[in-house]
Amino acid sequence: MLWELKSDRPIYTQLVEHIKQRVFSGTYPLGSRLPSVRDMAQEAAVNPNTMQRALAKLEEEGLIITHRTSGRSITEDASMVELAKTKLAKDQILEFLEKMQLMGFEQKEILTIITNLVKEMKE
Repeated sequence: MLWELKSDRPIYTQLVEHIKQRVFSGTYPLGSRLPSVRDMAQEAAVNPNTMQRALAKLEEEGLIITHRTSGRSITEDASMVELAKTKLAKDQILEFLEKMQLMGFEQKEILTIITNLVKEMKE
């Protein structure tokens, strides 16, 4: 999974989202040890301080645990990860719905568009 960072939003926010996606997808399994800050920063092509800020945010949220002598790891708490995953999904859906309403779509129209896209994806 590439670190595709854009200039339209803060880099550290994008790093947080990207690391979350790696946790949610299982790329970083529960309880697994994370690479060092320097290695992750190098892989993402960002300043180590920026990566450190992103990891600190994830630690605040409880998804990452820092061990004094052995670096960082992903939490082993599956329910915490599921809650974070659901929150991220809801946030993205709300953002989408707000944009659709700004474009003048009514709820019924939005649901029709979504239903049709889901059907197309199944085909």
